[in-house]
Amino acid sequence: MFDRRDVLKLGLGLGTVLLLPTAVLAEQPDFARKIEFDPDAPVLGNPKGDVSVIEYFDYQCPYCKANHPMVSRVVAEDGNIRYVMKDWPIFGPASVRASALALGSVALGKYPQVNAALMKTRSPLNTAMIDAALRSAGVDPAQAKASFDREGDKWRALLGRNDTQARGLGLPGTPGYVVGRDVFPGVIHEPALRDAVARARG
Repeated sequence: MFDRRDVLKLGLGLGTVLLLPTAVLAEQPDFARKIEFDPDAPVLGNPKGDVSVIEYFDYQCPYCKANHPMVSRVVAEDGNIRYVMKDWPIFGPASVRASALALGSVALGKYPQVNAALMKTRSPLNTAMIDAALRSAGVDPAQAKASFDREGDKWRALLGRNDTQARGLGLPGTPGYVVGRDVFPGVIHEPALRDAVARARG
């Protein structure tokens, strides 16, 4: 279900933001709502915010990790943004494990800490690195796995929806962002992010 994508070959993550046609969201409001308000997708920032910044990411994607501090800072400074995290583990088994343990940490009340710790790791990941990141966030990897397994059907369905949505948006790899009706494949720079948030509010 989660095929590896050659992001470098597709030219993503090189500092260029290409705004995709927004018709897919403008013409399919139900699809847009499902993307923005999936009840199972973890939300950082302000869950009641008036604008959503939606990020499709992989914990092994170096560009996701490089962009994450800036996006998190903009979200924190704004104070009224829902930061919707869409795990899209497309770089193999280590990515799937990282996403599973992060999602398992939701019920443990530790998703923000685990997400932040995994975003600080270097790529490529392995089991020892993933487990070390969880421990640095105060989470026992075995407990996170058990938590994921208890709600496995829900989380696997979420990962499947994330994959379907990303493909429906035409995202060729990670990262990918949706703000309002704007879709950004690849790295998003701060001015573009702030402009997109302002457009969504306008």
